[in-house]
Amino acid sequence: MKVTSFDTAIVGAGIIGLATGMKLVEANPGISAVVIEKEDRIAVHQTGHNSGVIHSGIYYRPNSLKARLCVSGSKELVSFCSEHGVAHEICGKVVAATDENQLPALDELYRRGRENGVPGLKMLSPAEMRDFEPHVRCVRGLLVPTTGIIDYAEVAKAYAHVFEKAGGKILPGRKVLRISKESGGLRIETTGGEIFSKSLINCAGLYSDHVARCAGFAPPCAIIPFRGEYYRIKAERGYLVKNLVYPVPDPAFPFLGVHFTRMIDRKIEAGPNAVLAFAREGYSRTTVDFGELFEILCYPGFRRMVSRYWKSGMSEMARSFSIKLFAKSLRELIPEVSEDDLAPGGAGVRAQAVGPDGRLLDDFVVLRGERMVHVLNAPSPAATSSLAIAAHIVENAPAL
Repeated sequence: MKVTSFDTAIVGAGIIGLATGMKLVEANPGISAVVIEKEDRIAVHQTGHNSGVIHSGIYYRPNSLKARLCVSGSKELVSFCSEHGVAHEICGKVVAATDENQLPALDELYRRGRENGVPGLKMLSPAEMRDFEPHVRCVRGLLVPTTGIIDYAEVAKAYAHVFEKAGGKILPGRKVLRISKESGGLRIETTGGEIFSKSLINCAGLYSDHVARCAGFAPPCAIIPFRGEYYRIKAERGYLVKNLVYPVPDPAFPFLGVHFTRMIDRKIEAGPNAVLAFAREGYSRTTVDFGELFEILCYPGFRRMVSRYWKSGMSEMARSFSIKLFAKSLRELIPEVSEDDLAPGGAGVRAQAVGPDGRLLDDFVVLRGERMVHVLNAPSPAATSSLAIAAHIVENAPAL
């Protein structure tokens, strides 16, 4: 069987893998690089099911990779999209505190945003909030003017175009089966044949820990899939939301809570919740992969995570099965929303890394091994940060 050789192989044609490929060929003219993708096209999973928000950087721990790469990456993303004709809009968003008890957490968001270098942040009184979002009710709000909206699948297509134009190759329909070390490089066995590469960059998203173990690397965490489910606000009620409306996140639960997002196509999404998916690509409640579910249940970190977050998890699960509870959560932000305003929307699955102690890792995890780099935790805001993450990966990639 013919073996195709490359200087670098990237596993995963999502937005991080494609951005990395693009940055790699830009930094190393003449390099031979390939992106290997198990699906028959690019951007199928996390990238293609993304909510389409250009994040600002207010949520993340100061000096963390998320904070630094989100703030710089969002600026670079906007510049790239302007240059390459990818539709986007910097419309801003508001975060609404609906209860006095949420004010300390709102103040902390403001503090973090300022420390992270997010420009233009402004606290809003209830009257000022109505100037931006007339139907939101709150005791205080936070304006985040640098937040925007975009279609990340279109961004991924633009990255792929630049990558291929510079000589990079994308091989779809090739699931990685085995990775073995050989003299001078790595032999990658796929469903579409063998590839020899001097180095490997693992951007496999929901399967990044599997690929790492396949390559003989012992990841310090495991991917636990969380499904986020959305509703759409019916078109005739779209006037209730001008741009993006977020709650103050619950500090006891590491997700942002259900919120309203105006998409780039002008439709309004409401969500997501965050429930355990029973398959790594489990986009519906009825999708179950018993092998993957068994793997999750046997992971000690999962059981410790459940003991820590079970109350929040049960609340999220109940909301998954009840449109009444979902609408009730939305009414905390916009009291006029009713169940009749909601139509079924889509769903996405977040690849969340969990440590053996049950802790949900709150930062990007990019680790280097022999001839390899493994991206083991890149949930939101990874799409926003994709170009900055890619530059970070390339800086840490093995020398060729």
